[in-house]
Amino acid sequence: MKSDDTPILAIRPYQTEDEAVLIELWTSTGLVKPWNNPERDIRRKLTQQPQLFFVGLVDGSLVASVMAGYDGHRGWINYLAVHANHRRQGYGQRMVQAAEAGLLALGCPKVNLQIRANNLSVLPFYKSLGYLPDDTITVGKRLIHDPIH
Repeated sequence: MKSDDTPILAIRPYQTEDEAVLIELWTSTGLVKPWNNPERDIRRKLTQQPQLFFVGLVDGSLVASVMAGYDGHRGWINYLAVHANHRRQGYGQRMVQAAEAGLLALGCPKVNLQIRANNLSVLPFYKSLGYLPDDTITVGKRLIHDPIH
């Protein structure tokens, strides 16, 4: 819930002029890893359901993001970030809700997300939003090896 002194978070679709600040946010929050090329991830997202790519602004400054996608079977949430100076104000919850609303509008029945093993401290946050561990193991295979960022 927003208290009277909490600045309002305005959520809107990503715009190309957001790129530099967005990558800075992702880097400062630890989302960018050497195997993730954020510029390419952004370009790829803009070719697939760009309406599910949101940024959050406070007083005109970009402080949050979320990227979602739907493959016809499951929805996915990626790149959820809130700037360290703006945490614990409900902004992360609002960003997830924006992604969920966009997914629901596409008829998505279930949403999944992945948490890195070294970031388990976020589990209580996701649990508070109704996300519970699934009895699954995620495996992955890179089909395109981007240059190390």
